[in-house]
Amino acid sequence: MPTEERRLLTAHDLYLFHLVSQPQISPRGDLVVYCEHSVDEETEKKYAHLWAVPVPDGEPRQITHGKQSDTNPRFSPDGKTIAFLSNREDEKQPQVYLLPTDGGEARRLTDLKGTIEAFSWSPDGGRLLLQFRAKDAEQIQREEDEEKKKLGVVCREIDRVFYKEDGTGYLPHERRHLWIIDVQTGQAQQLTEGSVFDEWDPAWSPNGEEIAFCSNHADDPDLDPDAIDLFVVAANGGEMRRIPTPIGPKSSPSFSPDGCSIAYYGHEGRAEGWKNTRLWIVPANGAGKAHCLTCEYDFDVSSWTINDMGSLPQVVPIWSKKGDEIYFQVAHHGNTVLKRATLNGAVSDVVDRDGVVGVFCFDGEQERLVYFHGDMKDPGQVFLKDMATGNDKQLTHVNADLLEEINLGQIEEVWFKGAAGNDLQGWIMTPPGFDPGKQYPSVLEIHGGPLVQYGNFFMHEFYYLAAQGYVVYFCNPRGGQGYGEAHSKAIWNDWGGADYDDLMAWAEYVSQRPYIDRKRMGVTGGSYGGYMTNWIIGHTDRFAAAVTQRSVSNLISMYGSSDFNWAFQEEFGNVPPWEDMENYWRQSPVKYIGSAVTPTLVIHSENDMRCPIEQGEQVFVALKRLGVDTKMVRFPDEPHGLSRGGRTDRRIARLRYISSWFDRYLKKEV
Repeated sequence: MPTEERRLLTAHDLYLFHLVSQPQISPRGDLVVYCEHSVDEETEKKYAHLWAVPVPDGEPRQITHGKQSDTNPRFSPDGKTIAFLSNREDEKQPQVYLLPTDGGEARRLTDLKGTIEAFSWSPDGGRLLLQFRAKDAEQIQREEDEEKKKLGVVCREIDRVFYKEDGTGYLPHERRHLWIIDVQTGQAQQLTEGSVFDEWDPAWSPNGEEIAFCSNHADDPDLDPDAIDLFVVAANGGEMRRIPTPIGPKSSPSFSPDGCSIAYYGHEGRAEGWKNTRLWIVPANGAGKAHCLTCEYDFDVSSWTINDMGSLPQVVPIWSKKGDEIYFQVAHHGNTVLKRATLNGAVSDVVDRDGVVGVFCFDGEQERLVYFHGDMKDPGQVFLKDMATGNDKQLTHVNADLLEEINLGQIEEVWFKGAAGNDLQGWIMTPPGFDPGKQYPSVLEIHGGPLVQYGNFFMHEFYYLAAQGYVVYFCNPRGGQGYGEAHSKAIWNDWGGADYDDLMAWAEYVSQRPYIDRKRMGVTGGSYGGYMTNWIIGHTDRFAAAVTQRSVSNLISMYGSSDFNWAFQEEFGNVPPWEDMENYWRQSPVKYIGSAVTPTLVIHSENDMRCPIEQGEQVFVALKRLGVDTKMVRFPDEPHGLSRGGRTDRRIARLRYISSWFDRYLKKEV
């Protein structure tokens, strides 16, 4: 369809997009399975189903059906069975099901009460290893007793510091533990237990005799969150064996094919979140030192590139079949790419084009690689790479018809100089039908985190605002990841410093474009981006309107009230407020709110446990007292991530509030 005949993207299109995730390839390399997610507009329920593609030349076909969510498919080692999670029998309690790949009905394997957070097949295909957190006994009793269920929770007894989690709610007293499930009988065996320690990211050894995992065995793990170690336990239970590694956060252990080494992600040191996550290996018997394979490279081993159309899980390190290379994701310069490292630390690219690589996996012989890839123009598809030729083939074309009828406008990537002469990367999105001879209102978007990056990935919100006639521009100021450790560390204990300077340099750079109306510039951001929006309105009147979302405004009252709890102090001198109140106050936007004159819309979710709603309330009340035009929009039952995963009608309402606020101030005659 010619571009000029295409329609504009709408908020309602959130109902029409289907999203793909979790591609997996069979051990023989002849079948790819993935999830396709959709929303029922009438009920607001979200569903997911499994689809299969024979490779290399088959067509996708749906293999599970119904009003349910079927997710996390995993092929058995012989390729004859797919294990997956489904809530088909109980909407609130997913279980593991097994589906024959040659056809037939899925059968339920587990009967557990709690949250199955991860699972994997044993090498012989006879067992499943689960990371599982059981419900508390009192919760089970309440759910089974109709009268108690009607009355609800009487009270909550809290005995640990980290007792809640955004998007999850109040945590049970039960901890995450490892379980083994017999595939034939469904018999469940709890492998680890305890009321103080969690175990997570379990991985089988190649012979199926041992399991590696992460755990924090500090006296009080909540008060020493970076004291994470690697452990190994026999698959039939017994004593845990700690593997010595440098102190610091760790995740995703993965055995080498010979079982002699374990790869993992992490960095060295406590309370130093600005450091790059790196790839390490350590002898599995604990007899040698851990060795970092990526320390010579100033990049972050992670999958983080912000978007509002799905998640980008970080995949565990995948060893080559010979055990001489390891595959992993890297977030760098606005992309998430796939790399590999040799055991002597030589790193090379596997998938490095603009965009993001999500879940990836190999067939048994590692001749074929299947992976998720999305970019600025497509929220994501499944691709197949022939490892011998390097050729890529797109296996899915989900949303192709929808995208064909929409004019998204144009995007320009630029590099410019920040306030300190530093190199910064940004993007400018112009409205569909853009006329360079006209002047347009504009919106500066600021990302959350701050230890993340914007980049070459589809952002529905940005396209929506562009469709409303705005130039939308965004960049990665200092303080985020993707540009090296110095870039990340620049605002450590100095929020509102280098980041503010870079954002103002970016706004100035864009304002010099002849098509930008300097009197009609707006600003918005969520989470840390909301923090920066609050900071901006207290430090400049440059913007004619602002929208602050799920924001941080007062670091003093934030202490202990977020699900991140006291650990926020690590970014602010690593001392609590009562030891350095002025430092917290110096970096709190509400300190400067008295200078604000910018009309500001405040958006917050009432179940936000990351940035509690009192942070937004303080901004709203202050602006009201100051006589600055403001309004507060609150979303009930929604967590911090409303814009990405909230109920669709609420996501749509949020977008319309944002655009109407900007329309009010940026589209009027000045």
